[in-house]
Amino acid sequence: MDRLVYRYNFAKHVPVDEIEDSLMIAALAAEALHGRAAMKQDASFCLNKKTRICVVDAETPVGCDIARILTTFITKGYGERAFTVERTEEQSGNGRLLCAIGALVL
Repeated sequence: MDRLVYRYNFAKHVPVDEIEDSLMIAALAAEALHGRAAMKQDASFCLNKKTRICVVDAETPVGCDIARILTTFITKGYGERAFTVERTEEQSGNGRLLCAIGALVL
C-alpha cells in the first residue's frame, strides 16, 4: 500500500544529533496538540543518521503537524538551505518508509 510521506534530506553542515533532537521535540509538541493516544495510533516517522534522511508519515493530522513543526525548527535554526523536503508517495513494504511510534533512529 502506498503512503503519503514527507521526505527530508539534510545538508551535511546540520548536525545529525540536532536533527534528531528537533524531531523528538516536534513529536512532543504534536503529542501536546493531539494527545498520547493519537501519537500511539497515528504518528509514524524515522531518521536515518547515516543517510541524513528523515521520513514522516503525511497520512494523518498528527504526522502533518510533526512535519510542520520539524520544518519550522530546522528552518529557524539552520535556514532554508539546510534541507529539502518533498511530499511523495512511498510503498510501505519497500523498506524506505519505516514506521515507529516515536522515532526509529538508524
